[in-house]
Amino acid sequence: MAVIDYETGISKLGDLIRDIEDFPKPGIVFKDITPLLANPGGLSLAVEYLTQPFRKLHVDLVVGAESRGFIFGTAVAQSLSAGFVPIRKPGKLPYDTHSETYDLEYGSDQVEIHCDAIKPGNRVLLIDDVLATGGTMAACCRLVEKLGGEIVGAAVLIELAFLHGRSKLDGRPLHSVLTYETE
Repeated sequence: MAVIDYETGISKLGDLIRDIEDFPKPGIVFKDITPLLANPGGLSLAVEYLTQPFRKLHVDLVVGAESRGFIFGTAVAQSLSAGFVPIRKPGKLPYDTHSETYDLEYGSDQVEIHCDAIKPGNRVLLIDDVLATGGTMAACCRLVEKLGGEIVGAAVLIELAFLHGRSKLDGRPLHSVLTYETE
């Protein structure tokens, strides 16, 4: 396998993300990661770039938010020799759960985790595909902390910095592979 420098790799990943105008509603430019997922080299590189900053932090569990956080989260967990814990929408987990509600632009939403998924003191890395307004990631952080987990960081493939989602993480460490400063 050819070795590529970081900036070249970032450029290659950016080339694999497709902009979809007016999705899911007019005025939104959706960052479609489907071409990246379909490209074996791109997928491998994305997982590596999500994993790199956390290799020496002794991560016990990787937590991924439904649903694209599952794609990257399980791969990062495998790469770190860590376990994986899903956070899901309400009613999708079969055991006792804790839930967290968060605000959306118009209304609210909720995420859930099994009440025994994280033990106090577990070192946890949160993974998702996109950080937009930050509501989902912040809710996931609160769930992890409610169970006694220690958040060592959060990582996303794409950060839409112009939406200021990072501010909702209250200073928790965030690693973004690709950052878009403007729409």
